[in-house]
Amino acid sequence: MTLPDSTSATLQLGACAIVGQPAATIDTPALMLDLDAFERNLAQMQQAADRAGVQLRPHAKAHKCPEIALAQIARGAAGICCQKVSEALPFVQAGVRDIHISNEIAGAAKAALLARLARHARMSVCVDDARQVAALAQAAAQAGSHIGVFVEIDVGQGRCGVADAPAALRLVQAIGAHPQLAFRGLQAYHGGIQHVRDYAARRQAAADAAARTATIVAELAEAGVACATVTGGGTGSVEFDLKSGVYTEIQPGSYVFMDADYGRNDYGGALRFEHSLFIATTVMSVAAATRPSPRVVLDAGLKSMAVDSGLPLVWGANGQDHALAYVAANDEHGIVEPVPGTSAAGLPGLGSQVLLVPGHCDPTLNLYDEIVGVRGQAVDSLWPVSARGLSR
Repeated sequence: MTLPDSTSATLQLGACAIVGQPAATIDTPALMLDLDAFERNLAQMQQAADRAGVQLRPHAKAHKCPEIALAQIARGAAGICCQKVSEALPFVQAGVRDIHISNEIAGAAKAALLARLARHARMSVCVDDARQVAALAQAAAQAGSHIGVFVEIDVGQGRCGVADAPAALRLVQAIGAHPQLAFRGLQAYHGGIQHVRDYAARRQAAADAAARTATIVAELAEAGVACATVTGGGTGSVEFDLKSGVYTEIQPGSYVFMDADYGRNDYGGALRFEHSLFIATTVMSVAAATRPSPRVVLDAGLKSMAVDSGLPLVWGANGQDHALAYVAANDEHGIVEPVPGTSAAGLPGLGSQVLLVPGHCDPTLNLYDEIVGVRGQAVDSLWPVSARGLSR
C-alpha cells in the first residue's frame, strides 16, 4: 500500500539529538564524540608533526566526515587521504582541496571520476602497475586535468606495492611519459604493524619498514630520481615514523577517535591519544538481571558496530568500566554482564544510557549517518558522515 503524500511527509525519523539537549537524552544507538578529547587529539598529533618537521595528511577513511577534515586542515594538516575515489567526493564538495587516494584503482569509471575531481582539487593516487599509469593518463587527457601519482612500495605488508627500486623506477619512467601525470614520490605504508601490541616490537617493525623505504629512496636517487614526498605511517607507528628521517608526510587516521583496538597497544607513555568516540546505547531489557547468570541487554548489536577487531569496551564516568563487559553482539542486541568476581549490583538499570568504545572505528563510522558532538553534558553539534557507503 502506498501512503498518501501528506502521511509520508509527517512520518519521518528525525534527528537522534538536538543541539543544546542533555547528552543523556540522545536517541540510541548513536555515535557520540567527546569534543574536548577529540580536540586534544587533533592538537597533539599536529604538534608532534610540526616538531618533527613532517607534514600531516590524516586519513579520512577513519571518520568519513568533512567537518573533521576541515578541523584537521585548520590546525595545519596539508590535506587528507581517502581510500576510495568516491569517498573523496563529499570532501571536495566541502572545500577540501588537497586529497591523496592512498590506494591503487582499477577500472575506467574510477579513473574518469578521479580525473574529473582533479579539475577541482589537487588529487593524487597510488600505482604499482604500468597499466594503471596508462589508464590514469587516458582519463586525465579526456578530462583535461592533471593527476599526481605516487609509486607504492611494499615495505613488508605483502599487499600492494612494488618490491624494489628497479620496479619503482620503471613506473616513474612510465609516469614521466605522460604530461598530464606528475610523479610525486613514494607511498610506504605498513598496515600490519599498526596493531603490534608490544611497544618495542612495534618500534622495531616500524624501523624495518623505514629502512626498507630508505634503501629504495637512495637507489632511486642514484638513478637520478628524487622522491620529494615519502608518505605513509599510521596511528600505531606514527611516533616512530616521525623520528625515522625517512617519511616527509604521515597518514594517521584513527588517532582522532582511538578505538578499543588501538587502545590495546602499549604506547610506552609517549604519543598516546584519548578515547573520544563512543556508541551511545540504552539498556532495553533487564529481564535476565536477577538470573543465575545476570545480564542486561543493550539496543546496539552487529548492525551498530564493527566487531572485526573485537567487541567494544564498556565506558564509565572515569574511563573503562572494569566491572562490566560487553560479551556478545546479536543483530539488534548487545549483552552486558558483570566481569567475573564483580557484583551484579553494578548492572545498569532499564533505560540507562551506556557508552561503548567501538573495537574498530573505521567500519563503525560507515554504519551511521551522523556524529553527535558533545561538550560537557550537552549536545554541541551534529556532523553528517557524508562519505558513508562511498566504497567504489
